[in-house]
Amino acid sequence: MDNSKHICLWSGPRNISTALMYAFAQREDTRVVDEPLYAHYLSSYPEAQKYHPGTDDILNSMENDGGKVIETMLNSNEKPVMFYKHMIHHLLGLQKEFMHKTINIILTRDPVDMLPSFDKVIPNPQINDVGYKLHMDLLQFFESNEIPFVVVDSMQVLINPEKTLRSICKFANIPFDSKMLQWQPQKRKEDGVWAKYWYGSVHKSSKFMDYKPKTDPFPEHLRPLLSECEKYYKELLKHAI
Repeated sequence: MDNSKHICLWSGPRNISTALMYAFAQREDTRVVDEPLYAHYLSSYPEAQKYHPGTDDILNSMENDGGKVIETMLNSNEKPVMFYKHMIHHLLGLQKEFMHKTINIILTRDPVDMLPSFDKVIPNPQINDVGYKLHMDLLQFFESNEIPFVVVDSMQVLINPEKTLRSICKFANIPFDSKMLQWQPQKRKEDGVWAKYWYGSVHKSSKFMDYKPKTDPFPEHLRPLLSECEKYYKELLKHAI
């Protein structure tokens, strides 16, 4: 099997990326891989090691060399579809030319919903922690290098999972599989060692949850970051399916 499709989901944090990974894991033709560049990111940016939970476990259990990870990724053909869930900030310090060989999806989320959720795990995040500017940088790279891509808004996945998943599958040129719409509420063997810090809600879920707008007051200390993120988010939405 040497003609696998390599799908890369370039997500910001707290963007239902794990639920999307679980959805793809239901396909018999697909193998999912959870954030293979995480150790590269932490080893390249020691400052991040101070506030990312589970740093030692991540660094000790994964390949730290991002170039080797990408080579392994491109040469992995265990299933017809190889689905890689990535955090966009894990790309920092890496060349992007390999994306000519991958199917690229940008996953974003309204920062009004995302920032308070992220702040509960990593307090007082900075712009490069949350993905919006990095997503725009990546989008501009795709456009300037004529690399096909699609932007997916997390809210639309939750509002209409089947419609959005069908659009993603169409872009990837793979058939839609209705099994993607539900899964068993449990941990998965593919989960990264960081799952205990981040995946509690998805482990209890059996499908994409209904979208519910936030009702808690937005944290005042995050408002400057919100203002910065919103301009990028609005630009990303212009390309959303």
